[in-house]
Amino acid sequence: MTRHICLHGAESTGKSTLAPRLARALGGVVVPEFGRAYCEANGTDLDAADLLAIFHGHVAATQAALATGPAWLISDTDPLMTQAWAVMLLGERLPEIDAWTDVADLYLVPAMDLPWEEDGTRLFGSELARMQFMEVATAELDRRQLRWAWVEGEGDTRLQSALAAVEAADLP
Repeated sequence: MTRHICLHGAESTGKSTLAPRLARALGGVVVPEFGRAYCEANGTDLDAADLLAIFHGHVAATQAALATGPAWLISDTDPLMTQAWAVMLLGERLPEIDAWTDVADLYLVPAMDLPWEEDGTRLFGSELARMQFMEVATAELDRRQLRWAWVEGEGDTRLQSALAAVEAADLP
């Protein structure tokens, strides 16, 4: 049985750095952030069709990773973050994502305790926009009543915070 952890939250909080470190520590595999690759290839002027393409791409990548039967699967975001993007960019929820139910066992939300860094795909760099994005992201988890925990600190401290949250979750 695969235990599935997903990193979730605002931009530039260290999710993509934490994902492979967490996977190494747990002996798992990573599903990279599909939205980043999509935006690098297609730009960040996203509409509903783009967000649905990201949704489908992430679902396919997750299914492919699960087919290998890993003990741990670490997702660097998932469709719930795509829904948060829809709320932020379009001011609406996408029904197809609302219908998606293949959620992770635990969501780890890195705190906004790292400085925001521009990488060409990020849109919400102001403190107010980052806070709003984080509120939308965590509200999505709460709306679905999913298990989630904050992750804090830099470097090894952030990894240890994530590992402590996983241990505290006592996943089957």
